[in-house]
Amino acid sequence: IEHPVEPSTDTAVAQPMPALAEADAYVRDALVGLLGRDAVLTWLLTEGFVRRAVATVDNLPRELAPVMVWPIKPTPQRFTTLRSADGTSETIHPDNAARYTPFVRFVEAVDSAQAVALYRRLYPLFQQAYEELGFPGRYFNDRLVQVLDHLIATPVQPGPLAVKLVEVKGPVPSTRPWVRYEFTDPALESLSAGQKMLLRMGADNHQRLRAKLVDLRARVARR
Repeated sequence: IEHPVEPSTDTAVAQPMPALAEADAYVRDALVGLLGRDAVLTWLLTEGFVRRAVATVDNLPRELAPVMVWPIKPTPQRFTTLRSADGTSETIHPDNAARYTPFVRFVEAVDSAQAVALYRRLYPLFQQAYEELGFPGRYFNDRLVQVLDHLIATPVQPGPLAVKLVEVKGPVPSTRPWVRYEFTDPALESLSAGQKMLLRMGADNHQRLRAKLVDLRARVARR
């Protein structure tokens, strides 16, 4: 264990922690206490929240981070692009970043100290979910710190990012073409799912989220 999680000292919580399989209501109430009911209803998927959070954290440095296991609701509206005047290239539309700004504001408004205190209180559930995911004997907080470091290292891209629509061959036309865009730059396209998410949010949102990630990393890591 590189980054041990100290046991919670929150003596105000009298209710014993349930088993992971029965923990949804307990975790939901704890999240409401941290964020408020409106924020939880707007942004989070509380059914299986711990398992969703653990799976998504583990997936973010990988090639794919499937949306069906996210602990947060997908960003509304569609990904949009801007085609050049001659029609030979496309970039992410400048207005696309605005889709993510409300979520970024939500993240910035979360009290980091209180969030980490809740994470520490619920840590036995996160550890159990991580082991059940297929990592017995591994320590979830160590993985979390690895993932935070990975995301923090994502290079901020200040200019418009060029993208291309991936061709899908076959008799059945795609009904959701906006999910088939890739970065034109092979170096950017080779980044992980989590790093590409940050790039698609736009440079300002990326930098604001990075600041929050750095803050959280300092609170969950030993060094």
